[in-house]
Amino acid sequence: MISQKAKYALRALVALARAGRGESMMIGEISRQQGIPKKFLEQILLELKRAGYVTSRRGRLGGYALARLPEEVMYGEVLRLIDGPIAPLPCLSLTAYRRCEDCQKEEACEIRHVFERVTLATRAVLDQTSLAQSLRLDARAV
Repeated sequence: MISQKAKYALRALVALARAGRGESMMIGEISRQQGIPKKFLEQILLELKRAGYVTSRRGRLGGYALARLPEEVMYGEVLRLIDGPIAPLPCLSLTAYRRCEDCQKEEACEIRHVFERVTLATRAVLDQTSLAQSLRLDARAV
């Protein structure tokens, strides 16, 4: 399950992608449009800015804008930034591998084999789905 923070980060990025290339949005506008508490959104946008996903400008025409093209921002990378590894078991993590304490033999673990398939399928979808693709999927649902 993803955290509320990750969900808000993705919703903010989708809103900025929907705004259009080079267009900025004020925090209040994103907050109202996406139903994200403003103070929490400020923290999230600062984290996304430090990671190079968004830029900010001060002033009347300021706000936040995507720093990269929507086609270049993948759901998986944003989730890893906000929530950490995408793995239901520590022994399946690419970035934070840890042997399960109660495991005697990973290669013989039936639980690991099942969740490895789940993890690989999840990673495949998240690492191959960009903000732009999610907007196209959303447009088809309407």
